[in-house]
Amino acid sequence: MRPLSMKKGEQTRAAIVEAALGVAASHGLEGITIGGLAERMKMSKSGVFAHFGSREDLQIAVLKAYERRFVDDVLMPALRDRRGLPRLRAMFGRWIERSALEAARGCIWVSGASEYDDRPGAVREELVAMVRSWQRELSRAIQQAIEAGELVAGTDPADLVFDLYGVILVLHHDARLLNNPEAALRARRAFDRLLRAYGAAPDSNDRPISTQTR
Repeated sequence: MRPLSMKKGEQTRAAIVEAALGVAASHGLEGITIGGLAERMKMSKSGVFAHFGSREDLQIAVLKAYERRFVDDVLMPALRDRRGLPRLRAMFGRWIERSALEAARGCIWVSGASEYDDRPGAVREELVAMVRSWQRELSRAIQQAIEAGELVAGTDPADLVFDLYGVILVLHHDARLLNNPEAALRARRAFDRLLRAYGAAPDSNDRPISTQTR
């Protein structure tokens, strides 16, 4: 009976995190409350507390769940591409696709940066660690492209990562705040311009920018 009980408990915990992910996407991590989730899940507050000792623990669980999905959707499929520019293109292309979808409902990482940029604590530390982990993956792909001669020697991976983040943040701004339907297309164009600026040759597998679907 105990294994079955544990399995049921894990399912309940996963369902709470799923509900909290929806709240965080639209209202930010600070929008997550034990009482609100208890009402949404038709549970008691003590029932929610049985799975998470505090609201902070729940917020961190939401961040971890979000990161797992990000890795599954963006990083892991891109790792099937050849090291260097093909992998970097795949990583950033999938990042653009995910960002364009999240712009309609909110991105936990983007909103979390505004909520916790000057607020110390475990949630901020978790968020910072996740963002830095993703930046390391981008830097690794960029370094591999440099070593393959696909980006100019002397390129600073940190500079290009900084530029790529700028493209994603503008994509969120234009798509979410300005409701610009061309935001994702412009992000792709900006990415191509950046690669050319760092010495990358055009990707023969890509369609011309003017014919890419929006």
